[in-house]
Parts: sequence; structure tokens; C-alpha cells
Amino acid sequence: MKKNIFLFVSFLLILSIGLVGCGETAPEEEVAEVDCRAESTAESVGNYQIPAPIEGCYNVAFVYVGPHDDGGWSQAHDVGRLYVEENMEGVHTAYVENVAEGADSEQVTRSLARKGFDVIFTTSFGFMDSSEIVANEFPDVDIIHISGYKANGENFGNLMGAMEDIKYLAGILAGSRAMMDGNPKLGYMATFPIPEELRLGNAFALGVEKTCPDCTIDVRFINTWHDPILEQEGAESLFSAGAQVVMTGADTPAPAIAAPEGKWGITYDYYGNCTLDTCLTSMYWNWGPVYAEIVEGSREGTWKGGWQYFDADSGALGLYGFMEGEDYDGDPKRAGNGRVSNLDLNHNLIELGTNPDKTGVRAISSATGFTGSMTYENISITNNTFDGPGALDVSTPYVFFGGGNPANFVTNGFSFDDNAVD
Repeated sequence: MKKNIFLFVSFLLILSIGLVGCGETAPEEEVAEVDCRAESTAESVGNYQIPAPIEGCYNVAFVYVGPHDDGGWSQAHDVGRLYVEENMEGVHTAYVENVAEGADSEQVTRSLARKGFDVIFTTSFGFMDSSEIVANEFPDVDIIHISGYKANGENFGNLMGAMEDIKYLAGILAGSRAMMDGNPKLGYMATFPIPEELRLGNAFALGVEKTCPDCTIDVRFINTWHDPILEQEGAESLFSAGAQVVMTGADTPAPAIAAPEGKWGITYDYYGNCTLDTCLTSMYWNWGPVYAEIVEGSREGTWKGGWQYFDADSGALGLYGFMEGEDYDGDPKRAGNGRVSNLDLNHNLIELGTNPDKTGVRAISSATGFTGSMTYENISITNNTFDGPGALDVSTPYVFFGGGNPANFVTNGFSFDDNAVD
């Protein structure tokens, strides 16, 4: 009897538990929201702090040759990185700074790939070979090298922009300024004698020639991308040698800092470095939208590593004081508000924009900014040498528009006919 009662009670208990189970749903476990903008942890690898990706995010890493806040090249890339993180949902970004070219860059890039980053941007010419090696080792990681000329058609791509457009216009500006000041001597502080620097220096020189045919350019190579002391000394040396305007291919705003009263420096890479009254203008990059497009293509699986060469009409290049939204005050001298204001120069730019057959330039239709890409019609790039140590060699066509095989650039809008660029 007791056994029967026990079985009956047990049956009732089991039945009640089953009914409760059918009538109630267990609470779902809450899934924590992933903050892709959070700072990730890092570990030491050699001399570098290597960040970790964040699980649940699409992870993008950047490798810088200088400090992220150098006021020039690396800071422009870091502004681009922040643009990606702030404007793309579910994307986490991180960076490693002050990475030496060569073996160190290979170690850093490989460490980022091993940790699981989906995309890695390597942002210096000397990172090219190491980027290629790591890309071949990690076919599932998209690696984009800025500058240089190598790609593999799969997960390793080359990215650069037509900064020669902007340096050409900066040369027009510098030549006109030198003519106004009555001193036809200019200076160019170049970094390394590589194709990139040669084509940019040539573009600047051709621009100078448009507004100051009698100007000479003192060219001096400093063999560094980022060395604030050496850059300062180099700029001071050029000014001491008589240069009225000094343009740089390096990272810091040294020419504007070193310029004595009545002389001018042209800064490079970062729109925020033209703050001194001695800064004539800055030739700058706007990497953010370009980076965001590549990251989205990578995330969707549509990006393939090739040769991407964007032009001035992309909005990724600028000449400070002459872009949309940067106003003029009518003063024929440089304004004290950090912008270039020169009616004579505006006139030159307008004239160049409306007479492409005469000048070979199709970039500016008015003083309000760029409306299309620039071409260099009927400009011979041979026999253009300029006075000064290290005068630029323009004896081969590809030097003007890029390094490596000129065929690489035909697919990016350039064609070569003997020694003229169409």
C-alpha cells in the first residue's frame, strides 16, 4: 500500500513538473553587446606592442613607420583609421607605430596576421616586401600596402594616390609666391631617391616652371621619412642657402617651423599641420573614405588585391586653402587664418583649369576646388633637369607616375607614348 501511494505521489510530482515545464519558458541567456570601438589588449613581441583583435568584430590593423601623432604621414593615416572605426558598424581598428622598415615590419605584420586581424594596412614604402611575404603566408588575411608597386591579385594589394596632382599645384603656388617676393630660388627637401619621391619632385618642379620659368630648385635628400631634428636642420639649411619657399617630402611640418620671417614652408601629408603664418599651404591626404571602401569590400568578400591609384577627384587628396569649403579673403598675401589667399594665384589656377590644351591641366574650374581628375597632356618628361644638388632625373617615363613596371599603371588610367604622358 505504501508502495502504491509512493508511486502515485511520484507520478503526480512528475506530472506537475512536466506541466510547469510545458507552461513556462526558461529565460534566455543575455548576449553581451560587443564594443568594437573598445581598446584591445596588447602583448610585447620584440620591441613592439601587438594589439589583439576583438571577437565578434571585423578587425583591421595599421602599421605606421612613425608615431601616430607625427603631424604628417602617419597621423594622416591614423585620422583615416579613426574614420573607419567611427563610420563603420562592427569594425574594430588598432595600430602599431614607430615600426622600422625591413625585418621589424615583417615581424609586426606576421604577428598581427597570426592574432587574427582580417585586414592589415602597411603604410610605408619600405614595408612592401615584408607585406608580400606575410600575405603569401596568410591567404585569408587581406594586406594592403601603401606606396610601392607590388600586388598578387588575391589578398595582397597596392594602394596610392596621385599626389603628383597636388604637388604640381603646390609648385604653381610656390613659383608664384617666389615671383611676388622677388626671389626665384626654391628648395625641395626630399626623403629617398625612389620612384615615388622622384615623380612627386618632378611634378612640383613642373608646377614651379608654369609660374616661375626662371626659378631654380635646390634638391637635397635627407634619407629619412621621419626625423624631426634632421628635417628641421635640412629645412634651415635650404633657407640659409637662399631658398624663398621650401617644400618637403618628409613627415613633419619642419619647413614652416624653420622658415624665417618673409619666407615660406610647404608642409605635407596632414591637413592639420599648416597652422603657422609661415606655412604657405599643405599637400594632404584624406585616407578615411578610401580605407572604408576597401574594408567593406574585404568584409563582403569582393575585394581583390590589385593596383589602386586614386586621383584628385576622389576627395582623398587636397591642397590646403584651395579645396571646397576653404574660403578666400581677397588678400594677395597669405592670410593669418591658416589658409592660402592669393588672387593672383587663384587667377593662375582658373586659367590653368580653363585652358587644358595650353597647360595640360584639367583639375580646377574655379577657385572653389577640384571638379575632376588632372591629366598631363603634351608635357614632355625628358630633359627637365633643375639646378641644385641631387637634381631630379626624369629620363624615363615611369619615374613621373610610379615605380616598377609602367604596365602596372596602364590599368589605372595612365598610358605611355614614348616620353609623353597622355
